[in-house]
Order: sequence, then C-alpha cells, then structure tokens
Amino acid sequence: MINFKLFKYANPAKFLYLCEKTFIYLVFLTIVFLSFGLYQGFFNSPEDYQQGNLVRIMYVHVPSAWMGLMIYSSIAVASCIYLISKHLLANIFCKSASLIGASFTLIAIVTGSIWGKPTWGTWWVWDARITSMLVLFFLYIGHMTIFNFSENTTKSGQAAALLAILGFVNIPIIKFSVDWWNTLHQPASVIKLSGPTIHSSMLTPLLVTSLGFFLYFLVVLIIRMRSEITNEKINNLSFTE
Repeated sequence: MINFKLFKYANPAKFLYLCEKTFIYLVFLTIVFLSFGLYQGFFNSPEDYQQGNLVRIMYVHVPSAWMGLMIYSSIAVASCIYLISKHLLANIFCKSASLIGASFTLIAIVTGSIWGKPTWGTWWVWDARITSMLVLFFLYIGHMTIFNFSENTTKSGQAAALLAILGFVNIPIIKFSVDWWNTLHQPASVIKLSGPTIHSSMLTPLLVTSLGFFLYFLVVLIIRMRSEITNEKINNLSFTE
C-alpha cells in the first residue's frame, strides 16, 4: 500500500498551516488575473467576424467549462486516493470541491445556452457536447447528495468516491464528443495536438481569465476545506465527550 503520509501537506494541520501562509497571496493573484483577463476579453479583444461582440461570452463560458472538467477529474483522482489510503484530507477535498465544480458546470451550461440562442436559433439542443455536460452537472449533484445523505463520513465518502470514479468515463466523452459525432458545437480551437487555431489577441485574455478562474477555485476550495476540517474536529470532540 502506498504511504500517503510521505506527502508533506497530507496532514490536515500542515495543510491548514500552508493555507494560512498562502491564502492572501492567492486572493491577490485571483483579483489581478480575473480583472486583467476579463477586461482584456470584454473591452480590448477584437470582435468575431461572424458573431461580433457576442463572442465575448467565450471568456466566461470556456473557462467555466474547463474548470468543470478539471475539478471533476481532480475529484476522481482524490477519490482513488481516499479509497486506497482512507486519508481524511482526500475525502474533505472531494466534498469541498464538488459544489464549486457544479457551479462552474452550471455557468458553462447557462452561458452556452445564451450563446447558442442567437448562433443556433434555439436555447437548447440535445447536442453530444451539451448533453454530456448536462450529465456532468447531474454527476456533481449526485456526488453532493451522497455526502449529505448520511452523517457517517466514511460510508458517504466511499459511496461518493465510487460515483466519482465511475462517472469519470463522461470526461473523455465531453472532450471528444465534437470529434466522434456530428454536432452543432464547434470543434476544439485551443487544446489541440496541432496547436491553437484561435488568434493570440483572443487566446491571451482567454488563458489569463482561465488562470484567474483556477485561482478563484483554489481560494474558495481553501475556505470550504477549512470549514470541513473544523467540522470534523467538532464532531470528533462531540463523539469523544
């Protein structure tokens, strides 16, 4: 069995110490990258030759979709670690990250619908990419529901971990759906083996904003994990008494 105690900050106390030292810097960087990226995207990037200013919704839609996929993938990895090591911090990460990932996924779905109305002429189509993103949102909902269904942290954590791991099969489906099926959704233009096809004047603010979204995720994650660790301590004290 892998000894995950070798990881220096796998211990909740050491994790909280790291958070205390880095939190204010993460907040500052989040504000800087989000402000710069969104300003450049909304006001300084060029209009699309077909969509005009409507394309600016990309600077919220695309990073939100990326974050939804990335967070679920990280939950699946942490779930594997938890099932193998039974490490409390991995379970706390999964529980804390789930709501954040669901929120990003919902933002991606809503902004995609808003983007689709003038582009496709409808708010919703059962497109392969859109449908698989909706499935991802429901996976997040199921994951959170399992955690809230039982007060037994161990059992709920194990059940949620199994769901997260099984649901991971949806991630490559989302990524490659535009390549595997005929779809209204445009193909990938940034993450491609042949390189990005989007112009640098749009790519740069998109990447900066995406980094800002990631930093925002870390800030909210730390807040939620702090709260969960505190709750665990209180519950353990109550159980002891």
